[in-house]
This record gives sequence, structure tokens and C-alpha cells, in this order.
Amino acid sequence: MSECLGRLAPYVELHQLRIFEAVVGHRTVTDAAVALEMAPSSVSAQIRALERSLGVPLFERTAKGMRLTDQGERLRGWSRRLLDQAEQARREITGQAQRLRLGALETLAAVHVPQVLARLSGRRPGIEVQVLPTTRRDDLLADVAAGRLEAALLLDTGDALGELGFPAPPEPLTFADIDTVPLALVAAPGHRLCERPHLSPDDLSGERLLVNGPGCSFHLAADKIFGPDVTRVPAGGVQVMRAWAEQGLGIALLPQFAVSSALRTAALAKLDLDVPALSLRLVWHADRETLPGLRDLLYATAATPA
Repeated sequence: MSECLGRLAPYVELHQLRIFEAVVGHRTVTDAAVALEMAPSSVSAQIRALERSLGVPLFERTAKGMRLTDQGERLRGWSRRLLDQAEQARREITGQAQRLRLGALETLAAVHVPQVLARLSGRRPGIEVQVLPTTRRDDLLADVAAGRLEAALLLDTGDALGELGFPAPPEPLTFADIDTVPLALVAAPGHRLCERPHLSPDDLSGERLLVNGPGCSFHLAADKIFGPDVTRVPAGGVQVMRAWAEQGLGIALLPQFAVSSALRTAALAKLDLDVPALSLRLVWHADRETLPGLRDLLYATAATPA
């Protein structure tokens, strides 16, 4: 790292790297200029200056936007690390706490993140964590890949990122499975299947399954379990699915933590169908493992019970 800093420092300015990253992330000069609140001509001029100073082309200009060359791909990895180091140095010099940006799906942010923050605060009180909840997994992964987030919490399954059924970015992302998230298939009390033991997916033929959008973790999990004979009924988020299931508008596959109170009060009944649990997964960029505080975040997350 120090060798690279010494080699790049006479030629590259930090603001050029920030502009480079914006063009990479937005894929067009115009969109990058909007995000940076700059004129497109200024963005283009800075990219050309960066290419001249390094003596290599960083982008191919195509009809579909800016595409990285091989040299641009190599700079991409170094750019994020250099900007991270500059930010860490600024914070250390000015006495500010080191900052980590943690993204999380909204369904996880309310249940798991507070425990993570409490443990991290006890272990490393000098680290400031900014939590950014979202409903879009694609945004989480893209932000981790681009360095806009240090890590993200999401739901998945299997031995590789995306085996639940969503595409994973080509960047070298790595992950650790923190815990399991049990699922429950629930229905309103009195549903025809409530008293039937040892159900199989075939027993659900003709049922109405309440689902969120196609990319929702619980929708993807349902697609792995249930066949086409179960009708999918769009119902919005977890709270809406739970409320509709309580009113007998369909059955729902939801995380156990989201329906536990409704099961205790008999507002919902759990159907006797074995469904595999999902994995609570912390994802980060492989090139950023040395970032101060990231390993502490991993420890705090792993030590947090579901």
C-alpha cells in the first residue's frame, strides 16, 4: 500500500479518484456529474487529466456508457482503498471517531442491528457506526461492491452468495453466516390445514400465498419450497402479509421473529410444514478486510444471538 501511495501521489489527486469512482458507479459522465453536483464537461476533463497523468486509458467510451478498461479495473481496487485511508487519516488527525457504514434490510435492522451496535460499542467505543436500512438487496450489494458501505446484513442460503435466488455482483465480495433465521408458514386460526400434521408442499395446492415483491427474501424462499400450484398474491411488506394472513386472506411464509407474538396470542396459527431456515449473512468487500473496525463489527455481529 505504501509503495502504491508513493507511486501514485505525484500524479493523482484525491478528488480525481472520487470523480473516477462516481463515473464507475453511475456508468455515465452525465449521471456522475449530477451526483457530484458538477458540470459534465468538468467531470470529463478530470477523467482525461487522470488518464494523462497515469499514461493509460481508464475507460472505453461506448454508446451504453463508460466501460472500464483492464487498467481502469486495476485502479478501481486501489482507488477505494486510497480514499478510505485518506478518510481514516483525516478522522485520526482531527480526533474524530472511525466510521463504519452498515447497510441492512429493513426486516433485519429493527431486530438484529441494535444488538450488534450495543456489542460493538462495548468492544470498541471509538467506532461510529452509521446504519442505512433499505428494502432493496440489490442496492445493498452494489453499495458494498462500490465501497459506499463497509458491510451489509441480508438473508441468503447455501454455500455461495446469492444461492437464495438473487444475482451477486462480480466484485470479490465475501461473507460470514452469523445466525439462522427460522421461517414459519402461518395462517389464520381455523384454516383447513391447521389441524393436519406433517404437511408437504403438495398439500398446499390451490392455496393463496401472500408474498412481497419477486426479489423479497421470503418470496425467493417460497419459490424454492412451493410449486406453481400455489397462487402468489402480492401483499406488500412483512407487516402487511402478517395482517392479511390474520384476516384469512391467504397463508404467508414469514420469519419466526415477525410472527412470534401473533402465534402466542393465537392471532395466527403455524402450519405443520418443515421449511428450511435462512442464513443471516454479513457481506463485505474482500479488499477492505483491513479497514479499522471491520473485524470488530464482524465479531460484534457474530456474537449477537438471533
